[in-house]
Amino acid sequence: MSTFQAPKGTYDLIPPKSGVTLAVREAIAAPLKNSGYGYIETPGFENVELFSRGVGESTDIVSKEMYAFETKGGTKLALRPEGTASVLRAALQANLHKLGNLPVKLWYSGSYYRYERPQAGRYRHFSQVGAEAIGAEDPALDAELIILADQAYRSLGLRQFRILLNSLGDKECRPVYRDALQGFLRALDLDEDTRRRIEINPLRILDDKRDAVQKQLAGAPMLRDYLCDACKAYHEEVRELLTAAGVTYEDDEKLVRGLDYYTRTTFEFVHDGLGSQSAVGGGGRYDGLSEMIGGPALPSVGWALGVDRTVLALEAEGIELELPATTSVFAVPLGEEARRVLFALVTELRRAGVAADFSYGGKGLKGAMKSANRSGARYTLVAGERDLAEGVVQLKDMESGEQTPVALVDAVNAIRERLA
Repeated sequence: MSTFQAPKGTYDLIPPKSGVTLAVREAIAAPLKNSGYGYIETPGFENVELFSRGVGESTDIVSKEMYAFETKGGTKLALRPEGTASVLRAALQANLHKLGNLPVKLWYSGSYYRYERPQAGRYRHFSQVGAEAIGAEDPALDAELIILADQAYRSLGLRQFRILLNSLGDKECRPVYRDALQGFLRALDLDEDTRRRIEINPLRILDDKRDAVQKQLAGAPMLRDYLCDACKAYHEEVRELLTAAGVTYEDDEKLVRGLDYYTRTTFEFVHDGLGSQSAVGGGGRYDGLSEMIGGPALPSVGWALGVDRTVLALEAEGIELELPATTSVFAVPLGEEARRVLFALVTELRRAGVAADFSYGGKGLKGAMKSANRSGARYTLVAGERDLAEGVVQLKDMESGEQTPVALVDAVNAIRERLA
């Protein structure tokens, strides 16, 4: 009988690589925790309509990639393909916007699901850390989120990423641009699927990666030429704030992102070491999303950064994170009495904040020391009957090989001093 495998397009996180993933999540979250963002967690599945109305029926995410299903009770649900719509729904449901302290600033971390063609950096189950600032229209908020993401990546040691920036206009100026773009696109030689998109979401065609399409887009009307004065001024302030903060970015007039809800500021973090799947994260302003899902007008901005892609970016730059040892002290008992005493000592060390492990399974000295080596522990505690009779345990430095007897009653303090 063959063993079960993880479903196609998914993966298991296993030590030691899982330690890198945890460190990446923590590094992305750290600047957010330091900037007034509170943690939020939402269900792994939601009502299908939340995504079809919020993300957009015309997007690939909803039309092709969403895992949708019907429950035994007849409710239509979907595994969440992205985080923003869920977080906004949760904030509205809890009336966070009515507590009088806008913007509501939230961060989250979790798994998301899309039925995609699996390839390096693109999975059907993937991990993101995201942030949303709900209920305020302020260029400083847009700049803040971009700066915090830049700070997170730099704290990991990443340097070869770029920030692409654009404005998508608002409900006043974008329809005028949309009409002009549709007129231009209708005259092109495009396949039937792409022609359908002209009528539903023409801006997405600008993001088409196929050479045959990109060649025809030369001379397409540019959104910057259609931005109203308010959108121009807003975007200029975002740019000025980023420059003043020392954050380098590139203006990218074709950047539209794959979700229908974006307005004004949109941005993407790309890493050139990742090949075709170069985007490691991105986001933007979504001033109309709250109304799309039945809430009041709540201008908002946010981003999501891919944890899996960030790990790949670290590998591409040859960066190895310094991870804290999972085990600092490993206890090796020789005999039943030593087993009882050292197990109690390990429990005491853990309560004192020392990462400690124990030789389980009644191994002999040789086997237990092999386990101690594999654990990566800095010190090994060894004790037999003679040691206990003398009231000591042997403390072995795994780097130098030096072994020192330590009084059992002082062992916890002695170990903490050495580790400090």
